[in-house]
Formats: sequence, structure tokens, C-alpha cells
Amino acid sequence: MAGFINFADEEEVRAYLENLHVEYSYQCYKEKDADGGLEPDLKAAYKSFLKSCEKGGKKSVNACHNVGLLAHDGRVNNDKPDPVVARDYYTKACDGNFAPSCFNLGVIYLQGAPGVPKDMGSALKYSLKACELGHIWACANASRMYKLGDGVEKNDAKAEELKNRAKQLHKEQKEASSLVFGE
Repeated sequence: MAGFINFADEEEVRAYLENLHVEYSYQCYKEKDADGGLEPDLKAAYKSFLKSCEKGGKKSVNACHNVGLLAHDGRVNNDKPDPVVARDYYTKACDGNFAPSCFNLGVIYLQGAPGVPKDMGSALKYSLKACELGHIWACANASRMYKLGDGVEKNDAKAEELKNRAKQLHKEQKEASSLVFGE
């Protein structure tokens, strides 16, 4: 299975995927190994993401987001989530315009968490930024906040505008996913 795959060649991709299917099916059904022999080492991944995040560069926002995710769900800390660390690394990634991190920050502030009190102003700020960056659910959250007057002055026009933005993003996403292979 080693080697380079020309992903523009449909036949080569089809053969590659078939080979993957055979290998993992055998491991899963015959060897009763659902992980396919892969041993995830989340602590090592966390350290690598942390190093990349701190180093900076083009891919650092992705790494910062992943540090935030792993801290947020707690799997690298004996199943003890660390929302403060998650918030800090989501903030770094959001500052680099990484929409999922902005969305996650909005949610953390919307709900509140140990060490990160509920803050509707920050929830709206990060939801709006994520929405501007094209995150559908962030637009929906911000729309709802304006519709209900939750942490912000009620504004039906702004709520409708954000709801329409979410609908437009959803439409664009559906159109993009319906592209034909090789185009």
C-alpha cells in the first residue's frame, strides 16, 4: 500500500481504496482488530501539535486548534477536560482566522465551563467572527442570540440576516460537495 497515489487518476484511486478495504476488512473481521492495528497516541499527538502551534507558521493555526480540541475533551489529561487551555489555544487559532476555533470559543462562552465563565458578549463576538469566516453553525448561534435577545439587544433584522447567511453557506456547501470526480 506504500507509494504515491495520483488522486487525479480515478482508476488509481479506485484501486487504492479497494486495497484499503481489503486490508482493513481482514484486520477487522478475521483478526477481530477494529482499529486495524493502529494505536493512537494522543499524548504524543498533543505534544506535536503544541510544538507546531508554538513555532508558528502556515499550519500553526490547525495545530493550535487541535491542541484546543484535545484539551477540551480531556483525552490527553486522563479524561479531565481543561477548558482554560482549550480556550487559550482556540483563541490563538481564531486569531489566525480558523473558523472552527472561533466557533468553539463562542460555544465555550455561550455555555460557560470550569475556569471559563459564561460570557454572552464574547460568545456573540466569536460566533460573529466564525460566521464571517463561513461557519454555518456560528451564524445560526449568532442569529438565535439576536432573535432571543440573549446577551445582546434583541434585533429581528440582524437575526434574519444571520439566518440567511447560514442558509447561503449551507447551499454553497451542498453545491461544492456535489462536484463530479476529476473536475
